[in-house]
Amino acid sequence: MTANTTAPDLTGPSETISDAALLELSRRSPERFGEIYDRYVGEIHAYLGRRLDRQAADDLTAEVFLAAFRKRETFDPERGSVRPWLYGFATNLIASHRRNEIRRLAALQRNAAAYDGADDGHEERVVVRVDAVSAQGRLAAELRALSDGDRDVLLLSALGELSHEEVARALDIPYGTVGSRLSRARRKLRAALGGVNPLSGGSDG
Repeated sequence: MTANTTAPDLTGPSETISDAALLELSRRSPERFGEIYDRYVGEIHAYLGRRLDRQAADDLTAEVFLAAFRKRETFDPERGSVRPWLYGFATNLIASHRRNEIRRLAALQRNAAAYDGADDGHEERVVVRVDAVSAQGRLAAELRALSDGDRDVLLLSALGELSHEEVARALDIPYGTVGSRLSRARRKLRAALGGVNPLSGGSDG
């Protein structure tokens, strides 16, 4: 008996075509890769901006999609969504700009330490603002202290809102490693912030 090897329909509206099928189509029609770009450019840019800065995000977003375009032949359709694949490129590029990320966290920490709202005149609001900035400073300090691997897992989960499985695919590490790194990083943040973990986002799915 012949196995069913029906190819996916690549002729319908782009929004109905899966990521994997659209990427496959782009191998023969490179201009279709622009539809992958349109689907994910906003969130990739936002992720890079939150980890580095706006200028770096502008530059590196283009590099993420250029790298993905050049390596589109290597994408395994069994992976389904290209989303974690793109975040993998983004994380690799962040690694090459690691000093920029550390400098940004250091700046956040310094700004928090230097903050003085005493001239505001609205005591209750000042207390809230000082507490918030102080927490931001402690958070920045703890993020700086994390290992690169733990920080990547934590921020892919919290900022990129990737599931454990997607983080594993993005970083090409075992699923169990994602869980252990994320647990360790969150534990350190909770201890530093008095039991509160502001980076508890992301799905455990």
